[in-house]
Amino acid sequence: MATLKSVNLSIYIYSGISGSYTDTDLKYTLQKSIISYQDNIVFEIAEIVRDYIDVNFNDDYLSKTVWVTTVANLIDDTDTIFTYGSPVTNTSLAFDGYGFYEDEINPQLTAYDLISSSTIYLPEDTAGKLPVYAATTGSVVIDSVTTAITDNGNTNQKIQYIDIPANTNTIAVKDSGGTTQKTITVVNVCEPKFTPYKVTFVNRYGAFQDLYFFKKTIESFNVSDEKFKRNIINSSTVTYGVNQAQQTRYNINATSRISLNTGFIKEDMNDTIEELFLSENLWIRYNEKTLPIIPTTKNLQFKTVLNDKLIDYKVDFEFAFDKINNVR
Repeated sequence: MATLKSVNLSIYIYSGISGSYTDTDLKYTLQKSIISYQDNIVFEIAEIVRDYIDVNFNDDYLSKTVWVTTVANLIDDTDTIFTYGSPVTNTSLAFDGYGFYEDEINPQLTAYDLISSSTIYLPEDTAGKLPVYAATTGSVVIDSVTTAITDNGNTNQKIQYIDIPANTNTIAVKDSGGTTQKTITVVNVCEPKFTPYKVTFVNRYGAFQDLYFFKKTIESFNVSDEKFKRNIINSSTVTYGVNQAQQTRYNINATSRISLNTGFIKEDMNDTIEELFLSENLWIRYNEKTLPIIPTTKNLQFKTVLNDKLIDYKVDFEFAFDKINNVR
């Protein structure tokens, strides 16, 4: 009786409708042989699939998902394809998200709304966005106004960003049967003194999530340069002018930084703060532009009502580009 020897795995990554791949969508072909004392072959494809998820953001809130179809040809010990059970085809929807260690191996997305907290903070008279998963969510009720969620199977609407009108109070996220799966409280913050800044990041579900920082802001920048000592003697007159610099700077540039404060928030927001720290992709809405930033604060001590009474966080960010344009 023939036994499994190896697997040839073809990986198709594409947008659109599930199963609509063509030969041009073939991104990888992998081959792996079975280890003698094992009875299965495991492929880890998450990192290579991730290369094809575009997470660029320009305040546009687009669905960033792709279909992944794998076709596995099983090869037996006579170097022929198994008569039964081959090829094996599987199709999955991929997000640029992640699971925690406690979620165990290969966690699957089962959420409705795609945020971890049950509270959203918005500046007063300002609209917001709520990301939901179209495959599981039936409707979203915002202050008694219902928005039906439909799923046509296309990747461009698998993550839908529902508009939260200004001065909303409560959001109910329901499944296709009309059962409320989560209730979200919207806190409208009146901030008369400081300018609130919106930071958008890719959260654990692979969705764009907004977090407003309402309080004190400090802006700064760090300069980098090099110096060389030059000869300033005029060879004709054997003199030099004291207005000439002997020490000369070059390769001058700078990196801008911004320090933001959340203001007082609920303990429920700790998960959101954690995901912001763990995100690889963050942007700030700054001077009417969407600019990439990197958190430079590396340590986070979670605050609780029991320990700290009032909860707020200060986070330092660095703009992810040089101050002087050196893009060539």
